[in-house]
Amino acid sequence: MATNHIQPGEVIDFTAGANLAAGVGVKIGVRIGVTLVAVANGATGTAAVTGVWRLPKLGTDVVGQGALLYWDDANSRLTTTASGNTLAGFAFEAAGNGVTSVAIKLNA
Repeated sequence: MATNHIQPGEVIDFTAGANLAAGVGVKIGVRIGVTLVAVANGATGTAAVTGVWRLPKLGTDVVGQGALLYWDDANSRLTTTASGNTLAGFAFEAAGNGVTSVAIKLNA
């Protein structure tokens, strides 16, 4: 039997660079996770790196279902703008102008 399995890979431990509430997006290297619990600045927390989550988005972006979404770390939200942002996943649903959140399938 294999003895080198570590875990299923659905969550990752990370060190918070700021105080974070539970359920918010967090940039971990070149990936995006969603915090599972509140984490204090400098503390170790856990973040989901798979699944579908509702996260804030730039309200003026028009997002089609299946569109690529990027994490704007400076504003802690998703956007359709790739330049200067981190690929986060794809839109699980459409979200029009004026809508401030969207369901995203995280990019694993």
